[in-house]
Amino acid sequence: MSNILMVVTAANSLTLADGSAHPTGFWAEELVVAHRDLAAAGHTITIATPGGRVPTVDPGSLTVEIVGDQAKVDDFRAYLASIEGALSHPLALDSVDVAGYDAVVLPGGHGPMADLAFDPNLGAILTEANSASTLIAPFCHGPAGLLSAVDASGEFVFAGRHLTVFSDEEELTGGLGKNTPWLVASTLRERGAIVEDGGAWSSHVVRDGNLISGQNPQSSEAVAEAVIEALTV
Repeated sequence: MSNILMVVTAANSLTLADGSAHPTGFWAEELVVAHRDLAAAGHTITIATPGGRVPTVDPGSLTVEIVGDQAKVDDFRAYLASIEGALSHPLALDSVDVAGYDAVVLPGGHGPMADLAFDPNLGAILTEANSASTLIAPFCHGPAGLLSAVDASGEFVFAGRHLTVFSDEEELTGGLGKNTPWLVASTLRERGAIVEDGGAWSSHVVRDGNLISGQNPQSSEAVAEAVIEALTV
């Protein structure tokens, strides 16, 4: 079986366009579904964060108003409790040995917009992983972390690559709206990525070589399935 590095945001707040602080963190469904499905397939998962800081779950991702089902909320809470040991003692990104992993998975939540997008240690990890053709699988807002990867000349490592991410439409109509500090999909396009939007709030996965990306929380299961399939080839 394979070793998987799951890179999780350590941010618990995002400064919005109006200067206010918005509580954030990782999105429960995305981390839970990906972690559970990958572990059930027999893979070993190591959670890593900037500075080895304990990650915070986005409070909105554990509310019935957003999730839509109390049973799902309870399920997410129970699974997070079951992996509390791993979440409470994450590996620091600056201590990661990329050669020891077969895939790098990046779940979202708005947190990556506050830290992972600008983290040089993550940038080094992704650049090395990409050079080695290691699987890289960000989804929802996780692809914001790709922006950290630049080469020695300052060029975006994933320019010209096909991917998907939480769309501008989803952000403006069901995310942070016009108060979002920046749009991840638009920014990735500006940096040279070829962003492919699927239907809003529907599962959509794009694979371009070693890069597997998902659009939104609804894509969590499909991303995990695609990573599992790629690891078995």
